[in-house]
Amino acid sequence: MKKPDRILIVDDEEIAVRNLSHVMMAEGYEVTTAHSGSEALALLESRQFDLLLTDLRMERIDGMVLLKACKELHPDSEVIVITGYATTETAVHAMKLGAFHYIAKPFHFDEVRKVVAEALEKLRLRRENQRLRAEIASYRGKAKFITQDAATLRMLDLARQIAPTDCNVLVTGDSGTGKELLVQFLHRHSGRHSGPLVAVNCGAFNKELFANELFGHEREAFTGAASARKGLIEAASGGTLFLDEITEMPPEMQVKLLRVIQEREVLRLGATVPIKVDLRVVAATNRDIAQAVADQVLRPDLYFRLNVVTLHITPLAQRPDDIPLLAQHLLHKFSLQMDKPVLAITPDALERLQAYAFPGNVRELENIIERGVAISVGDTLGLEQLPPHLRSGELAVFRKKNGRIPTLDEQEHDYIRWVLDAVGGNQTLAAQALGINRSSLWRKLKTRSADDHPTPQ
Repeated sequence: MKKPDRILIVDDEEIAVRNLSHVMMAEGYEVTTAHSGSEALALLESRQFDLLLTDLRMERIDGMVLLKACKELHPDSEVIVITGYATTETAVHAMKLGAFHYIAKPFHFDEVRKVVAEALEKLRLRRENQRLRAEIASYRGKAKFITQDAATLRMLDLARQIAPTDCNVLVTGDSGTGKELLVQFLHRHSGRHSGPLVAVNCGAFNKELFANELFGHEREAFTGAASARKGLIEAASGGTLFLDEITEMPPEMQVKLLRVIQEREVLRLGATVPIKVDLRVVAATNRDIAQAVADQVLRPDLYFRLNVVTLHITPLAQRPDDIPLLAQHLLHKFSLQMDKPVLAITPDALERLQAYAFPGNVRELENIIERGVAISVGDTLGLEQLPPHLRSGELAVFRKKNGRIPTLDEQEHDYIRWVLDAVGGNQTLAAQALGINRSSLWRKLKTRSADDHPTPQ
């Protein structure tokens, strides 16, 4: 049960204290009274009140002194100053010292009730924002899975069991499900948590750049190499090396990576003596890993080295009960970031979200909630703040074309085009939303364009 707000009422007139105390207790507040500034100061030094309601003119220690002392001792508390000697100058001075409001005598008790309620509501919202900011800050750089899905909870239990070991891990799941978050979880719960977590996007480089980025080089190893440079594998020594989109790694690099995993050593470009490294390898892919091996996209020997333990993240559409939990968490996150008091999601908006297929998984939900908070004008996010295809109930994907079921390639192409339209054609933002790098997006667009306009024979 919520504790009542605590108010300290200070006035050197007995009748004023008694009347204000009676009114505030009738409102359900916990009231403490003081009949002098020195008595009030002693109370403020011994305990914290949510609100100080003080008269201005008192002997020895007046209301301004109490206001200043209260703000120094308890910056979180609110202060309301009451006086029968109201002037613009004293009102401005009180506000500059941090007073919430300045009430002139004679006053109506309804006015006092209203101002006190507003001050305490401001205090409540500020404390809630502080709590949420602290919660979000505590998870910055850390993994926090919000789920009540049984399969996901079992996967997290397995992740906790293997995290303290040094075994290699393969993380699988669709784009946007949170594979990198799971890798952060593994690293944070491992004995290597104080070491680096180095992420490598295997689809971001061609094979020449990849070799240099991954293995580093010695001085004068090639034209322009003015000094030696440590590669990402060396940088991960003592910690965890995360190989994202492992199936995008060039075959030549897969052979070299296999040696690193087997021998725990790396040979820089231009070097003759290998350097020992101490690391754990975690790889991730959004592809069917068995099919990638069968298609010779991923070397079988590398697959078996990486696949000591596999952790699979279920698509969001298959765990609809997680959608309200995630949506509310994201609502708090973006409300704080944008400094907007959007506190809740309406039931009809949540119902529409739970009915959606979420081809972009959690990343798409994050984009939807961020957009909703950005355009909200009240304290709730409703249907009108959802994207048009969700408001109308129309899905942007999984629709028949000319009476037939479209191919997977066609669906992917349509979804990519829809995402590009949603972000105003910005390919960098589209790649982020899709969970792929910009070069992969460019290749997909180029390939599809070539299929649509074949070269004449």
